[in-house]
Amino acid sequence: MNAVPDPLDRLLAEPRPTGAQMAERLGAVYRLLPVPGDPRDAAEMLALLRQLYRIARRDLPLARLFEGHVDALQILQRYDDRAGADAVMALAGQGRVFGVWNAAIPDDPLRVVDGRLHGGKSFASGAGIVDYALAGADTPEGNRLLLIDLAASAPSIDRAWWNVIGMERSQTHMVRWDDAGPDTFRTIGAPGDYAREPYFSGGALRFVACHAGGVAALFDHVRDHLQATARSEDPHQLGRLADLYGAASAAADAVRTVALSWPEAGYVERVAAARLAVAAAAERAITLAQQAVGVSGMFVDHPLAAAMTDLMVYLRQPAPDAQRMRVGKAAASAVLMPDL
Repeated sequence: MNAVPDPLDRLLAEPRPTGAQMAERLGAVYRLLPVPGDPRDAAEMLALLRQLYRIARRDLPLARLFEGHVDALQILQRYDDRAGADAVMALAGQGRVFGVWNAAIPDDPLRVVDGRLHGGKSFASGAGIVDYALAGADTPEGNRLLLIDLAASAPSIDRAWWNVIGMERSQTHMVRWDDAGPDTFRTIGAPGDYAREPYFSGGALRFVACHAGGVAALFDHVRDHLQATARSEDPHQLGRLADLYGAASAAADAVRTVALSWPEAGYVERVAAARLAVAAAAERAITLAQQAVGVSGMFVDHPLAAAMTDLMVYLRQPAPDAQRMRVGKAAASAVLMPDL
């Protein structure tokens, strides 16, 4: 008997979306989401991370936006009132897309003044694609999360700013509002909710799973290239492919191991350690992929080119040194101990 095609595999096999198509694809992927809110146990955490990993293995910019969509919905269910959270989930079920925009513009931060919205955000992934943005803003009560209806208060979008070598399709732009009215946004939760642990640092495991999927994609593209060019029996290439397999497996193992510790004590520190381990595996995999495929993989129409540059950009998540410090302190205090 023929196996029934997996719905997610079928979806990811379609041509890669761009522009408005990206929102449609995100809505379709959301309908296959195994865990709509915060994972209740390790099994649910692993199910969520496996979906992010699978998406990233086929389409890293799509995974970047989907991770933000999932993050926003988890935050809203965690901190919004029941009626608001139910309304948000209904919108998501209708295909509306959400995002989390956190990075401030240094000289023009997002703020609420006399009940109106001013300022903006940089690194606003999905600008022009997402329907609702969840963003931290300075308010008279302190820094608070706002849910902004982007159809009611469309920001100005600086698209020229996102001039990068990878992740172009994530549409990560700089956005600004100038005197948006109070009927276009609402506050969510209490001041300081966004940075509450273990969700803030622990939530990084979602994008680490995407990074690991990006490493697996390098393995896939190199293997396919070597087979297509009849070089898969070359002993040097077999050695590189073995090392690539090791890097991809190490990245996946790091994510899986931490997922199985949710929500035990030390989870946040284990996530920091996984970030370091996956980043190291990714850097190694990029070098190996370049060595294996050579100049052919740097032509823009070769699938390896986008896979490498997308991963290079996505790896540059903020504060890697802070993660190393966190892991070192946890190791010094025996919160983290190597074991088998």
